[in-house]
Amino acid sequence: MRNGGPTAYDASDAHQAGKRPPRRGTAPASRPPGSDDLDGRDPRIVGEVAERTAELMIRSGIPPMMARVLAALLTTDGGSLTSAELVRRLQVSPAAISKAVGYLENQKLLRRERDSRSRAERYVVDEDIWFEAVMASVRVDLQIAEVCREGARRLGGTTPAGARLEGMGQFLQRVSEDLARSAEHWREVYARDGQPPSPPA
Repeated sequence: MRNGGPTAYDASDAHQAGKRPPRRGTAPASRPPGSDDLDGRDPRIVGEVAERTAELMIRSGIPPMMARVLAALLTTDGGSLTSAELVRRLQVSPAAISKAVGYLENQKLLRRERDSRSRAERYVVDEDIWFEAVMASVRVDLQIAEVCREGARRLGGTTPAGARLEGMGQFLQRVSEDLARSAEHWREVYARDGQPPSPPA
């Protein structure tokens, strides 16, 4: 249609028009949404990394939209984006971003801060995001362990149900305490060394 339509189309003219550079002010059609805030990196590579990261987060139990928002934040060099930038990058509504941000903030996976250049809020992931995530999970598991052990006491430790709940409670408590100690240890190691230690061979 841009080259004459059904009645005036000429293949040679269309070919020559296609070879001309796009007019100033128009972006190439292949440029993905949100590619203006990717720190100069190839948007296709960033998109692939973010998509794979989000996919694995979804498998771990994070809801899809929350996983996509978190992956978008993790794949920026600055570790922060505004709501408008997330809307543009993910091609979703502001309401979807707001709901996802609320969930992630409640899970201690991001925080809000005021953009110094505007009145907009920025959503930020810190360097110790996974420490906070692990500790949040530990707190929940310890609560589950306490409920299990309380249930065992009420049902009676000699009953099959009571014994089962007591075993679950003890297991969750011990594993959670070990995980918390390990997370705190490695957080201190990373902070002291300034970079992750080399993995074992």
